[in-house]
Amino acid sequence: MSESPEASAKPEAPSPKQRGVGWVIGGVALVGAAAAVYIIGSASTKPTPPAPSAVATASTFASKLTTPTAPTASPDYTFYDAEGKAMKIADLKGKVVVMNIWATWCGPCVTEMPTLAKLQAAYAGKPVEVVTVSIDSESSAAKARIFIAQHAPLKFYHDREMKLPFKLSPPAPGAPTTVIYGKDGLEVARVAGEADWSGKEARAIVDKALAG
Repeated sequence: MSESPEASAKPEAPSPKQRGVGWVIGGVALVGAAAAVYIIGSASTKPTPPAPSAVATASTFASKLTTPTAPTASPDYTFYDAEGKAMKIADLKGKVVVMNIWATWCGPCVTEMPTLAKLQAAYAGKPVEVVTVSIDSESSAAKARIFIAQHAPLKFYHDREMKLPFKLSPPAPGAPTTVIYGKDGLEVARVAGEADWSGKEARAIVDKALAG
């Protein structure tokens, strides 16, 4: 019994071009597999980066701290207290003043505010005043007032003209900026940027100003 042409037909051998395509695909697959093995091996042998040391964390405050070579007086500039009364830093002469320039739109300012509240609480009954001066616009002043009310015993102060940063000598590079004035009204230290004001480094500055 003779086979049909279809049954007797042999599979066609792949052309050289088809064989070349197969080699390329096979090569890509091998390279991909090798890469995967390398990545997995590297991930399993690569050491974990060390966590920041306690020393590095502790030095953050010091790295932002500056002390003037020639102490200058607080700026002759008016801002307002929670009752709308005009005042100046000089009105607090006889106290150590920790003046903090902040705003509700400033993330680092919001982050450090609880530590400023802790600093004020730590000196309850002593001549130390933490003065948090908001440079929010008039339209945002109510929001700033509510925020400060949530961080007792801090009080609300507002720079309506938003010019206090430029009245400092030298001007503040940004917010937050915190300036410490001694009981004589002269600047003794300054911190540019967010800081932990509840720590021992901040307390040491205030204590030194109190002793002076």
